[in-house]
Amino acid sequence: MTVSLNQAVPDFTAPATGGEFRLRDQRGKTLVLYFYPKDNTPGCTTEAMNFRDQHDAFVAAGATIVGISRDSLKSHENFKTKLELPFELISDADETLCAMFDVIKMKKMYGKEVRGIERSTFVIDGDGKLRHMMRGIKVPSHVDEVLELVRAM
Repeated sequence: MTVSLNQAVPDFTAPATGGEFRLRDQRGKTLVLYFYPKDNTPGCTTEAMNFRDQHDAFVAAGATIVGISRDSLKSHENFKTKLELPFELISDADETLCAMFDVIKMKKMYGKEVRGIERSTFVIDGDGKLRHMMRGIKVPSHVDEVLELVRAM
């Protein structure tokens, strides 16, 4: 099942840094889920650092940030430690969440078509409804745009 704007996001549990992540535990808070292609790549590192640098502003606006990729928990733990990320990263190795949010796309890499995560961000309100979805994101200024959306909720 794919999520739709202004609909409830089905509850899920997923492996994450810091232990199991449960969507239902986020009720009452705004949740920013950002999907990214791969730990330790230039764009993904920049995006993670931008979310890290604005983390206090998101918390002040009542939001929780969670990053999601297909990388292993070990990779996520190393990435989180290296960048000193103050938020959790979900490992979606089986692509369950990628399918739910429809973020797997065919992309060109070095002239070849490959399946990969389309950089995307989803904002879920305190009632568990999907309020904003941004796809095909360009990293510069993206985090500021997400923060403005969260503040307006």
